[in-house]
Amino acid sequence: MAADYSKSTGNYIADADGNLYLDVYMQIASIALGYNHPTLIEAAKSDAMTRALVSRPALGSFPSVEWEDQLRNGLLKYAPPGMNQVWTAMAGSDANETAFKAAFMYYQFKKRGSTSKFTPEEEASVMENQSPGAPEMSILSFASGFHGRLFGSLSATRSKPIHKLDIPQFKWPKAPFPVYQYPLAENEAANKAEDDRCLDALREIIKTWKSPVAAAIIEPVQSEGGDNHGSPYFFQEVRKITKEMGVLLIVDEVQTGVGATGKMWAHEHLNLPFPPDIVTFSKKMQAAGYYFADPELKPELPYRQFNTWCGDPARAIIAKGICEVIDSEGLVAHTAEVGDYLFGELTKLSKKYPKMISNLRGEGRGTFIAWDTPDGAARDAFLSKMRTLGVNCGGCGPAAVRLRPSLTFSKNHADVLLETIDKALA
Repeated sequence: MAADYSKSTGNYIADADGNLYLDVYMQIASIALGYNHPTLIEAAKSDAMTRALVSRPALGSFPSVEWEDQLRNGLLKYAPPGMNQVWTAMAGSDANETAFKAAFMYYQFKKRGSTSKFTPEEEASVMENQSPGAPEMSILSFASGFHGRLFGSLSATRSKPIHKLDIPQFKWPKAPFPVYQYPLAENEAANKAEDDRCLDALREIIKTWKSPVAAAIIEPVQSEGGDNHGSPYFFQEVRKITKEMGVLLIVDEVQTGVGATGKMWAHEHLNLPFPPDIVTFSKKMQAAGYYFADPELKPELPYRQFNTWCGDPARAIIAKGICEVIDSEGLVAHTAEVGDYLFGELTKLSKKYPKMISNLRGEGRGTFIAWDTPDGAARDAFLSKMRTLGVNCGGCGPAAVRLRPSLTFSKNHADVLLETIDKALA
C-alpha cells in the first residue's frame, strides 16, 4: 500500500487515494506514538535536529558536545534494568551484528587473560581469514527466531527459508524453542515437558558444538517466526544455563521492546535470575543499538567496534521525545490495560470462530497479541479482507496474525478492530 503520510494521523494511516485505515501493524511494529505526533514534530523542528541532519557527525571520531546529554537523558534514561551503557547503531540487524562482535571480542579478551595484546601470528593470520587471528566461534540462536538480514544476523535467523536462500551462512548452532499446546492452562504438564526437552538440548548443544559458543541470542517473543512465546520458567533456565556455561545472553528486543507488551522491556515479564548481558533494540525506539553493563564488553582498543556513523543523533533526538511521551502519559500501563481488554474480547471471538482464531496468545503481554489461522492462504485472505474493511494488520510465521498497534491505541480503537474482525469472519 502506498501511503500518504501527510494525511496519516494518530492510529490511522492514509493511502494514496485518501482512504484512512485503522493501523494495527504500524510500520512493522515501529511507530510508538502513532502518526504525526505533535511532540515528535516539534523535536524534528528543533535546532539540535537541524544540526544533526545537516552536519551529521561521525560519532566515533567527532561526537557533538550535545551527544552525551542526548544519551544520558534519552536512551540511557530508559535502559532496561541492570543496564547502564549503550552502543548506538543504524538498525535492528546492525544492533545484533555489533552485539555479536562485542560478544566475540569479549570471549577472546577473557581467553587471553583480560588483555588485548595480540601476537604476530594472530595479526598475520587474520589477514588471511585464518586462525588464530580469525578464531572459530559461534552464536547460538533458536528455531524460528529472527534477528535480521545482514550476514551474522542472518546466520542467526531461523524464521523462513526465503530470508536466507542463496546467502552463505556461518555454521552456527540452532537450539529448539518450545512449541506449546493451547490453551496454556489446560496443557501445563505437556508444556513443562516441552520446556525441559528444549533446555536439555540447549545444554548439550553448548557442550558439544564444534566451535565455542560465545553468546546465545533469543527474543522474549519470537515475532517474525510466528509470535511464539516461551514460559518464564524456560527463559529463567536459559539464563541460568548460559551463566553457568560461560555464554553471554543477548536478548533481542528489537520488536518486543518499548512498551508494547505492557512493560517497557518484554524480558521484564520473565523475572530472570540475572539480567541479560546485552539487550538490543530498534523499531519503536526509532533508534537502534544495544544496552549492556559489563565494561569489559567495550573493547580496550579504538576502532574495533566502529563505523563512520556509529548511530545517528537525529534518531536519538526522536527516541528521547518518544520515551518522554511514554513516560509522561503512562503509555506502558495504558497499553497493558488496553491489551487485557483486547485479549478478553478476542477470547470471545475465538469461541465464535475457532478455526480462524486458534492458539490465541499474548495474555498479559499488552497488545502484543497473535493467533493462528488454518494456513497461510487463509491468513492472507483474512488480512486482505480486513484492509477492504478499513483495518491494516499484519501476519507472521506460517499462518499467524499479529497485532502491533501503537502505544496510544485505546479501547475505542480496540472496539473498532474487534467489530471489523467479526465482520471479516462472518
